[in-house]
Amino acid sequence: MADPTVQPGEATEEYWRDFLLNGDPAERAFRRVFSWIPTGPRCKACAAPFAGVGKQALRLIGKRQSNQNPNLCNSCFDHMISHRGGATIECTMLFADVRGSTTIAERMSASEFHQLMSRFYRLASEAVFAHAGSVDKFVGDEIVAMFFPLAAGDRHAEQAIAAARRILDQTGHRDPGGPWLPVGAGIHTGPAWVGAIGDDHHVELTAIGDAVNTAARLASVAEGGEILVSIDSARVAGLSADLPTTTLELKGKAQRIEVVRLRA
Repeated sequence: MADPTVQPGEATEEYWRDFLLNGDPAERAFRRVFSWIPTGPRCKACAAPFAGVGKQALRLIGKRQSNQNPNLCNSCFDHMISHRGGATIECTMLFADVRGSTTIAERMSASEFHQLMSRFYRLASEAVFAHAGSVDKFVGDEIVAMFFPLAAGDRHAEQAIAAARRILDQTGHRDPGGPWLPVGAGIHTGPAWVGAIGDDHHVELTAIGDAVNTAARLASVAEGGEILVSIDSARVAGLSADLPTTTLELKGKAQRIEVVRLRA
């Protein structure tokens, strides 16, 4: 890790900022390898797979699903328990939301809807991990993901956009017959507090701040098959300045926000 002199439970903001921005080159290399192993579910922090061939291979290097938190591997959970905290850094947030989920659920049994959403969560998670992101959480009918320098380097906004495009592809928005699940996405880049929160029994890697809220609001107004990218994300990602933009008024936001609309 960034500073081996830091004692368990005493991780400072400077320690976390250095880790989130620079990380350990060996861990970053491992994560790139893990993301290519086609097996889920995975560790939210390092992308280590918990099933299939990947699970057996990773047991050889001591990685396994944590007994305390099934969303993390044992090594990531233990590290977060020992170094709870975080830091404010620039990152990119992605929210991908199922459009009209209430109507969809009304037309099928609860079991069928569960299977449909499980398929969406799996494909969306794979898209996030394939583009060096971390799954923050599943909230109802949406997936929340974050992309920051530890895994994605300086290309975190570009990676988030690529992940959103893949999610739309995987849900059938390029298919002639239309999507099997209508999804809209919102992406925004800005400062957010990223770190580990929780207690000795449950720890989560998460992001908090206005950048998170802005991405959530963008996803809430995105149409099916549409990605609303804030102008901040568009600039960081290097999207063409010739792309048309529009200005939106978002619920709860005092200022209107300029966005680029991308279609599947």
